[in-house]
Parts: sequence; structure tokens; C-alpha cells
Amino acid sequence: MYIFVSILILVVSILLGLIVLVQNPKGGGLAANFASGGAQFMGARQTADFLEKASWGLAIALLFLSLTATMIIPRDFGVKNTNQSEIIDQVSGQKTTTPIDFQAPENNTPEE
Repeated sequence: MYIFVSILILVVSILLGLIVLVQNPKGGGLAANFASGGAQFMGARQTADFLEKASWGLAIALLFLSLTATMIIPRDFGVKNTNQSEIIDQVSGQKTTTPIDFQAPENNTPEE
């Protein structure tokens, strides 16, 4: 389920990016291409309204999907990875030694 929601988030993000890129902040963009004559199916203002509503809808969908993904993320607290537990066993089984003090003067005795 988590993978499905992640794929939906990816698709919605790409669509939202494309719709935002199509829009022009001054009201032109794709809407200006449809305003070619007096008799038109969708007016320039209607196209801009559609793009604005689509961007708001996709933004809300992205927010909802992100919250959903956070709630359904797989959490396996009780299951340990076998490699990880072997490493922990090796580390805990090692003999502890006194820490090395690198600032202490060396105890060099000259050999004769």
C-alpha cells in the first residue's frame, strides 16, 4: 500500500509541476493560445480558471497523499536484520580494553 501511495505522490507531483509551468503569472501562458478568435470553445479566462483550480486540487491531493503516506509507512520495530544482530553480537563479545591516551608521553626505554 505504501508503494502505491508513493507512486501516486510521484504522479501528482509531476502533474502539478506541469500545470504550474503551463501557467503564466501575467494571465497568458496556455490561456493565450486558446484566445485566437471571437468564437471560441474555452475562453482565455476560463482556461486560466481551470488551470488555477487544477493546481489547487493537485496541491491539496499532494498534501493528503503525503499525510496518508506518513500514516501507513511500514514500521518494523520488533524485527531485526540478521546482519545487524550479528554485528551487535560481535561488538558486545569483544574484550574491553582501557582507552588509549594519545596525550600521555610515550614510555620509550632506550635499548642498549
